[in-house]
Amino acid sequence: MSWLWKRFLDLAKSRMTERLALTSYPIPAGFEQKRAMTGPRSRRSEVTTTSWAVKAPAIRQARAACVEAEGPPHVLNFVINPDHHYDLPFFGADLVSLPGGHLIALDLQPVLKRDASHTAPVWKRLQPVFERWRSRLPDGGPIPQEAEPYFSKGFLWTRLPLDDETSLETTVFPAFVDYLEIYLDLVCEARPVQGDRSDALLAGQRRYTDYRAEKDPARGMLTRFYGSDWTEAYIHGFLFDLESAQTSSQSGLP
Repeated sequence: MSWLWKRFLDLAKSRMTERLALTSYPIPAGFEQKRAMTGPRSRRSEVTTTSWAVKAPAIRQARAACVEAEGPPHVLNFVINPDHHYDLPFFGADLVSLPGGHLIALDLQPVLKRDASHTAPVWKRLQPVFERWRSRLPDGGPIPQEAEPYFSKGFLWTRLPLDDETSLETTVFPAFVDYLEIYLDLVCEARPVQGDRSDALLAGQRRYTDYRAEKDPARGMLTRFYGSDWTEAYIHGFLFDLESAQTSSQSGLP
């Protein structure tokens, strides 16, 4: 079985290891890997969801959720959650292969979209990269109005035919590398903030993670594979775990 997005995650792990002081991030029991059988009785196949997570100075949690099957779906949901004591955006990559085609989304997602001191330094670096790759990919279509506060002007969103391996190789992969390198530059240059600023960043992060947990597009797929109880626990206890992580920190739990 060959997982379509392995090269992307391997690159991210390699570059983060080279540039950051990574340490392990705890993955709750039962979420490291989950297997199920799917499909009609005549063509049953195995699907596996695997989780990976680390942390680093200025990064509260960097994590990946990887869905692998014998055919579509192939999914990489890769998110870097900044520590709220650093004025950083989120890094978000959704790379999804379904029977109808590939769905690609890359962004450095703002924590405080209306705050120019938060967004301007990011946009200055991201704009030329976004424009370079935007011109080479079809537009993915409109996003819901309620989602707009959680995406930047550099949101790269496209849909590609399932057999378009050339665009994945020559455009999507280098775009992913460019977005990641900009983000790692920002992390390496970030300096701590305190007081009202860190409080505002934490509040913005909570709004983002609450929205993402509520609207997670993978919920239906994961529920079909693993059931509702496991899926909801996975979404809130690992994928978007800011609330539970804050609760554990305040109670002194590891």
